[in-house]
Amino acid sequence: MKPTTSLGQKTIQFLHILFPILITQIALSAIAFFDTNMSGRFGTADLAGVAIGTSLWIPIQTGLSGILIGLTPIVSQLLGKRRDGEVAYKVMQGIWLSLIVSLFVLALGAVALGPVLGFMNLEPSVRSIAFRFLCAISFGVIPLFGYTVLRSCIDATGQTRVSMFITLIALPVNVGLNYLLIFGHLGFPRMGGVGAGVASAITYWVIFGAALLFIFRAEPFKNLQILRKLHALSPAAIKEQLLIGVPIGFSIFFETAVFSTVTLLMSRFDTMTIAAHQAAINFASMLYMIPLSICMSLTILVGFEAGSGRLKDARQYSLLGIGSAASMSLVTALVLLFAGSHVAGLYSTDPKVIALIKHFLIYAIFFQISDAIATPTQGILRGYKDVNPAFIICFIAYWIVGLPIGYVLAEHTDLGAYGYWVGLITGLAIGAALLLKRLFIVQRRFAAQYGGPQTEN
Repeated sequence: MKPTTSLGQKTIQFLHILFPILITQIALSAIAFFDTNMSGRFGTADLAGVAIGTSLWIPIQTGLSGILIGLTPIVSQLLGKRRDGEVAYKVMQGIWLSLIVSLFVLALGAVALGPVLGFMNLEPSVRSIAFRFLCAISFGVIPLFGYTVLRSCIDATGQTRVSMFITLIALPVNVGLNYLLIFGHLGFPRMGGVGAGVASAITYWVIFGAALLFIFRAEPFKNLQILRKLHALSPAAIKEQLLIGVPIGFSIFFETAVFSTVTLLMSRFDTMTIAAHQAAINFASMLYMIPLSICMSLTILVGFEAGSGRLKDARQYSLLGIGSAASMSLVTALVLLFAGSHVAGLYSTDPKVIALIKHFLIYAIFFQISDAIATPTQGILRGYKDVNPAFIICFIAYWIVGLPIGYVLAEHTDLGAYGYWVGLITGLAIGAALLLKRLFIVQRRFAAQYGGPQTEN
C-alpha cells in the first residue's frame, strides 16, 4: 500500500484491495453454497440436516474468526507507522491465540453438541445428519483458525491477491470432494450431507498449507520474517489482540447468530420450510459478500491512513466505500426481484420448495440495503480501532429489537415463518443508523486529536 493524493488514486487502490477480497469471499461463500446445494440434491433431509449443522457452526466459526481478524488493523497500523519489524511477533501471537480458540471450540463441541441437538424438535434423520456433519467439520478447526490469522496478516499488507489465489484453489478441491463424498462416486463412500462436512475439513487443511507456503516463500512476507522464529506466548500481546478482536468477534457473532437462531426457532415448522429458509439465507449470504468485502478493504485502508495521521484520506476512503456498497445493493436487489425463480431453482427441484424459497428471497431484498450501510461502517470503525461500541450496537439492534419483533410476528400473526425475516430487517436497519452515528463521532474525535482534518502526506 502507498499514500494517495487524489480521488482517482484512491479509487484505484481501493479496487486493487477490494477486488481480490471480493473474489475470495465469493469463493468462500460458494463453498457453503455448494455444500448446501449438493446436499439438497441428495435429499431434503440432508439439506435440512446441513442447514441445522451450519446454523450451529457458522456463528461460532465467524465470531471466533472475528477475534482473530483483530490482527488486521494491528498490522495495517504498524505498517502505516513504518514499524515493520514488529509484524512477525504480532503474527506469532495470533497463531498462539488461534490454537487456544481451536481447543476451546473442540471442547465446547464435545460437551454441548449432543444436548443442543437433542433439545431441538428435529426429525431423527435430520438430527443424525446435523450431528455427523459437525463432527466431520471438527477435524478442520485447527487449520481453519490458523489460516484466519495468516490471511489477516496477508490482507493487512495489501497482498489480497494472495488470499484470492488460495481460496480459488480451495473451491474446486471442496466441490470435487463433495462430488465424491456426498454421492459416493469413483468408489468413495456415499455419505450424503455428512460428506460435505468431511470435504470442508479437508479443504481447511489445504488452504492452511497453501497460506504457509506463501508466508515462507513470497514477498513481502519473507522480508517481514513471519513465522521464521518461534516467539513464546505473551499474555500482554494476547491481551492486546483480544481487546481489539473480542469486540469484533462479538459484533460478527451477534449478527450471524441471530440468523442461525431464527433457523433453530423455525425447527417447529416442517422440513420443507426449514430447507427453503436456509436456501434463501444461503443465497442472501452470497450477496452479502459484496458489502463484507468492502468492509474488510476499508479496515485495511482506513487503518493504514489513520496510523499515518492522514485523516482526510481516511474519510475519503470511508465515503468511497459506503457509496460503492450502497450502489451495489441496488443491483443485488434487482437480481432478487427479477430472478427469484431462477435462484430458487438452483437449490431444489421440488416446485413447493422453489415457491417457498422465492417468497423468502423477496424479504432478502431489504437485507441488502441495510447491509450496504452497516457492514462497511463497521469496517471503517475497525480501521480506527474503535470496536467496543459496535458490538453493543449490534447486540441491541439484533437481539433486543430485531429478534423479539420477529418472534412476536411469527408466533402471533399470520406472517408465520416470514415474521422472523421482518424482525431481522428491522434490526438491521436500526443497527445501520446507529453505526453511522458512531462513525461521525469517531471521525470528529480523531480530527480533534490530530489538530484538524488536514491530510499529512
